[in-house]
Amino acid sequence: MARSIIVGAGMVGLATAWHLQERGVEVTIIDREGVAAGSSWGNAGWLAPAKTIPLADPSLWTYGPKALIDPDAALHVPVRVDVNLWSFLARFAAHGTQRAWDRAMVALTPIDRLALQSFDELIDGGVESSTHEGPFIIGFGHARHARGFMRDVAGVIQHGQSVHVERLDDPRALAPQLSSQIGAAYRMDGQRFIEPGPFMHALAESVTARGAEMRMGLEVSAVDSSSRPSVMLSNGETLTADSVVIATGAWMPRLARVLGVNVPVQAGRGYSFTVDTDEPAEHPVYLPTQRIACTPYQGRFRIAGTMEFRGPDDALQHRRIQAIVNQVRTLMTGVDLDNRHDEWVGSRPVTPDGLPLVGQTRAPNVYVAGGHGMWGVVLGPATGKLLAERIVTGRTDPAIAPFDPLR
Repeated sequence: MARSIIVGAGMVGLATAWHLQERGVEVTIIDREGVAAGSSWGNAGWLAPAKTIPLADPSLWTYGPKALIDPDAALHVPVRVDVNLWSFLARFAAHGTQRAWDRAMVALTPIDRLALQSFDELIDGGVESSTHEGPFIIGFGHARHARGFMRDVAGVIQHGQSVHVERLDDPRALAPQLSSQIGAAYRMDGQRFIEPGPFMHALAESVTARGAEMRMGLEVSAVDSSSRPSVMLSNGETLTADSVVIATGAWMPRLARVLGVNVPVQAGRGYSFTVDTDEPAEHPVYLPTQRIACTPYQGRFRIAGTMEFRGPDDALQHRRIQAIVNQVRTLMTGVDLDNRHDEWVGSRPVTPDGLPLVGQTRAPNVYVAGGHGMWGVVLGPATGKLLAERIVTGRTDPAIAPFDPLR
């Protein structure tokens, strides 16, 4: 029986393991901390292919400079000498054109269209969790502020997705957490959400029940395939297998760069916390102007935001939590922003061109899966399925062909 080692126990790593098991492969999963210890736990849990779009777009050229001087802006770059960071930002900004956005959207649309059915496949296959239907409520201070959002929706439709958006007469009817400062709101249907923590642990339990070996609390120091694919652990142990998958998110370059994966991966850190609400939150809420996403989560309301370009291991910056609070305080009502729970930061792996890195490295039978930016959760199951097919059969599905990690 074939055997594979998966490095990383986030959504992408666990989904890849699950689908390898579907094809009869034995798997060992290694993570330096544990299941969903990175960006897979505290995110908004959105399964929204209609919003799974390139991060860099033409608005970056007007929004970016303003954000750099606004301490409460969603985009945050620490002022410090960091050649690698500023080199990445220059390449990222170069993709902030309509032509680059369209090119990336062409590449993302095929896997976007597989996203929701890939979650259904996991659940139908025994993962004891669920997804939740929308609608998603999109709020703006004034209707004119919706132009950018509607332009993105039109672009997604143009590239082949079906998206339904309609204006609401009463923004508070479906989202009583919105204050009177929200002058226009829309509902977006056809999208779903999950509670990320419970879903991730259900996926891990399914993989374990199928016979996976879980090696948590161990760090992989190197990956090699000079004779046979192998990983070297920080405790001195070496494990070999028929294939190795590096799915370590923002930490991918530490293992993959020496294997020929030279596309930069920068940690785009997101923050979140949960709060109590006077009225139950039933639907996700998005505030595009503030770049803030909110989701019902275990009886509370999870509020997530910020794209902070900083090192993946840097400590949580409490100023970024306060920036989110400052942005939403006047836009929400009946929300206890001063009694926050589960304050969290997670490092999302961002590439300059907005495309993931999925496929074989220069080392035979050593693969990478990551670089999804903000979309690792929604695209994780589809990525895992298609990468498992590539590992077992040698066939590269057209939906992941543009994500060649050696590009």
